[in-house]
Amino acid sequence: MKHFSFVLNGLNCSLRRISVQGIGFTCSLRWLVCTSCLLCLISAQGQLVQGVPIKILVGAPAGGTTDTTARILAHALGAQLSRNIVVENRPGAGGNLAAEYVAKAPADGNTLLMCFTSHAINASLYPALSFNPIKDFTPLTLVASSPSVLVASPSVISLGIHNTQELLSYAKAHPGKLNFAIGALGSSLHMAGEEFKMRGKVYIVNIPYRGTAPAVQDLLAGQVDLMFAALGNVQQHIRSGKLIALGVTSLKPLSALPNVAPIAQSLPGFESSAWFGLLGPAGMSPQLQRELSQAARQALGLAETREKIEMEGATVVASTSTEFSRFLSSEVVRWGKVVTYSGAKPE
Repeated sequence: MKHFSFVLNGLNCSLRRISVQGIGFTCSLRWLVCTSCLLCLISAQGQLVQGVPIKILVGAPAGGTTDTTARILAHALGAQLSRNIVVENRPGAGGNLAAEYVAKAPADGNTLLMCFTSHAINASLYPALSFNPIKDFTPLTLVASSPSVLVASPSVISLGIHNTQELLSYAKAHPGKLNFAIGALGSSLHMAGEEFKMRGKVYIVNIPYRGTAPAVQDLLAGQVDLMFAALGNVQQHIRSGKLIALGVTSLKPLSALPNVAPIAQSLPGFESSAWFGLLGPAGMSPQLQRELSQAARQALGLAETREKIEMEGATVVASTSTEFSRFLSSEVVRWGKVVTYSGAKPE
């Protein structure tokens, strides 16, 4: 056999012509090897491989806030990078299935994760994760955050409860008499309720549901008393008077509920928001990390992108990768304390 050698940007590649006996033709691997060498070189330099679609994994079902936020970002980010970006949903285990997939993917920038609050909660909630929520990922940007609202069935008015302070007073005087509807165990809304009880030193019974919709329905019917909910899921019921907003989880009043006081006014230090962040696999080159982070932040800075995300009840953050790294580490510590207090276990 004859050997062919060529140089591609300083990279020596040895080619062989392979003769296939009994068939009568010779197959050249020149094109295949050249292409492979080119891809290896680009990857080694820490640049995105053009022509390959970027995939953003979402560990939540289609149609939810995490999924919608990912799709809004994917559209804007794709334009920034002149790349095709697809969103793939892999719900299950509180987002762990999607996170595990990305943690094991090549750090070439073509596989990313739109994570959410549970990514930090799961570090303590699941005792035997196959990945480390911090060490196995490269932070790119904290995309957005979304505060929630503490709502109650109108039936609690008869108990003298109209706001957070009155709720705390009643719960302390009547431990176990009130209950929380929990749409998903281990979710940020579940943990918001646990932190509320931990800081307020009150005992309120948890009533778990398989999803937010049935929990809200029972709250509307007066079958349960209280619930931490995303504003988008209950805003219309608050406006119609079918539910009472006792407090918001942000440190400042929300523009959508200007007359509802932050819970922190009655419970100092309390603040809880669902958040969404963009991660890549660990081992990504600093150059590639900067490129993706900058492009994502530029995409989030567009007025159209901000407006679409705000329509989902969230606020754009667009942090730097360093800021997101610090935030994620602090969230793992913070929610670890709440998970330990609550004794919560995965479903």
